[in-house]
Amino acid sequence: MSKLKVALIQLYSKSLDVDGNYAKAESFIRAAAAQGAQLAVLPEYHLQGWVGSGEALLPCARRSGDFLARYQALARELGLCIVPGTLLEDLSDPSDAHDEPAMANVAYFIGPDGALCGRYQKRNLWHPEKPILRAPAAAAAPHHVAFDTPLGVRAGMLICWDLSFPEAFRALAADGARLVVVPSFWVARDAGEPVNAANPHAERLFLDTMCVARAFENSCAVVYVNCGGAPAADPHAGVAEGYDAEGREHAGVSQAAMPMVGAVGRLDHGREGMSVVELDLGLLDVAEKAYKPRDDMERRGWKYDADVSGIWRMQDL
Repeated sequence: MSKLKVALIQLYSKSLDVDGNYAKAESFIRAAAAQGAQLAVLPEYHLQGWVGSGEALLPCARRSGDFLARYQALARELGLCIVPGTLLEDLSDPSDAHDEPAMANVAYFIGPDGALCGRYQKRNLWHPEKPILRAPAAAAAPHHVAFDTPLGVRAGMLICWDLSFPEAFRALAADGARLVVVPSFWVARDAGEPVNAANPHAERLFLDTMCVARAFENSCAVVYVNCGGAPAADPHAGVAEGYDAEGREHAGVSQAAMPMVGAVGRLDHGREGMSVVELDLGLLDVAEKAYKPRDDMERRGWKYDADVSGIWRMQDL
């Protein structure tokens, strides 16, 4: 398949409203199917949003299996592939240590027949996630594995902060991935005042730069779908356009990044919205012939195994 039509669904999720958020996500997916999309992608944490409380999130995680089954049924009904952002999953067990985080953040790739083609548990957790979420055990390698899809393209999945780790993309590319789907919950001001003072648009710059760079580096398509803020101001709820009820401004900039052409179908705002884009996957072959990153990996012995432990110390920064 040389052409692929993808729906980037930049959903505004109300915190802990799993039923309302699912209903809205389903509506967007149906609209995407009506526009001929073959793949619909939702953001990270789309069912319940993100709140920094494991106690509040755990009941949502315990309902994820039901929602995954609903997305599988929806994919079968509409005949398209769905990446339902990420789902929180309850990993708690009586044998766990008292301080062991009880949840995992997981992305699934669902085929048009409802089958699960791929699963990925977020490995690189953002700072506030670490006390609440469990990353895969270090011994559970390989962490980044590609999979075949009914779309005729081999794919891989990463989640949000994984975007900043080129090694993760390299591992997927080395395993044959030509499409990398990245659901995300990335707001505009989360990194803190030092970054904001240097450039109030630093997070959008980061996302735009990383998406296109990863596409170039690996001769792959990067489908990055971020969360959105409110599509319009709601004075009664005290929510401004592009913000959420917690007062967070959303970065947006969901996009499909391609080598040579850059961002395709980019949503240049932080509000809820959808962009349906057609990707010419033939460009990936053109990029590989020009830059040959996969050729270097396969034929010339791609090895970057340097030990970086101890290089960075927070007290030195």
